[in-house]
Amino acid sequence: MGDIWGKRCNEEILSKSKLTFAGLVDSIKAVDTQLAQQASKAINISLTLRNWLIGMYIAEYEQNGKDRASYGDKLLENLSSTLFNYGLSRVEERELRRYRQFYQTYPQIRESLTPELRQKLASPFGIATREKRESATPETAISGKELINRLTFTHIAELLKCDDPLKRVFYEVECIRGNWSVRELKRQIATLYYERSGLSTNKKKLAELVQSNVESAEPKLTIRDPYIFEFLGLKAKEVMGESHLEDALLDKLQDFLLELGHGFCFEARQKRILIGSKNCFVDLVFYHRILKCHVLIELKIDEFNHEHIGQLNTYVSWFKENMMAKGDNPPVGILLCTAKDHTFVEYALAGMTNKLFVSKYQLELPKKEEMELFIAEQMKEVQG
Repeated sequence: MGDIWGKRCNEEILSKSKLTFAGLVDSIKAVDTQLAQQASKAINISLTLRNWLIGMYIAEYEQNGKDRASYGDKLLENLSSTLFNYGLSRVEERELRRYRQFYQTYPQIRESLTPELRQKLASPFGIATREKRESATPETAISGKELINRLTFTHIAELLKCDDPLKRVFYEVECIRGNWSVRELKRQIATLYYERSGLSTNKKKLAELVQSNVESAEPKLTIRDPYIFEFLGLKAKEVMGESHLEDALLDKLQDFLLELGHGFCFEARQKRILIGSKNCFVDLVFYHRILKCHVLIELKIDEFNHEHIGQLNTYVSWFKENMMAKGDNPPVGILLCTAKDHTFVEYALAGMTNKLFVSKYQLELPKKEEMELFIAEQMKEVQG
């Protein structure tokens, strides 16, 4: 397929007596689009197969593992810890449970395994010779090959939340038919498209209306997807910045706080935390050796609103519950909001009831005016 396309491109280029600038631009755009699509599809297929095979290994071990009784209910917990120590990403206990569900829900993925992949990866558990299990998805489901070629694993993760097999198939078909983005799939599920379709007296008309207003998936490589960038070994900082402006300001802010010498110890940039089923990213995380607490900093390149403080408060509460060690004080949240001509700074001290310690926070942390001035100056420099 790729060779045919490349040959056709070469013929088109050679057929032009003179390559114009517009033709040059069109040729480069065509190459970029085609190869970006190929790269995106290859990575997504590999990730999907990786997660399905992990689920297969877990399910088969639970059925036939010689020492499975030694782990019992702690299997996934111990497996997650061991794999994490080996440097594997996306192996939290919750993710491993999702992979197992993926394998059990979509046994038709088996048909998309290449003979080489079957031999090298699947043979230890006999998948190549085992009879195909009954699918948890109805017979109307799409094939495994089409599934992995048309949907990313992030799509599949959303589909797995549908307990009703027929409902899941409905969204599979509609998602592929409309080339929905993950956000669009989530929106359609949340707005009960399946249920509305069932009640509609003109299902075809409803489907046309829905598909005419959907957000389509981008053909480009979506490395911002947490599954994708972790699978590729990328760091959150490399892919999760909201904009070049915010990224530049975070770089300067990080250096600025470290230079203050008030006890800040840099810990993470774009720290990923899993809250329920949501992936969240904290812009900057420090540990303050004098205050003995984490300091979370969120930078917003617009004016302050209640959603910003709610987001930061959620992060602070999560850190308080999951990251506080013995002897630590509750974490602090610092929200920095910017506008065209001013900077608004708000300190979020969630759960702070000890007035003496609050005073110590105010003494040790940078002064509000100092940070406002710094952000205002950096905004001018970066925008200039």
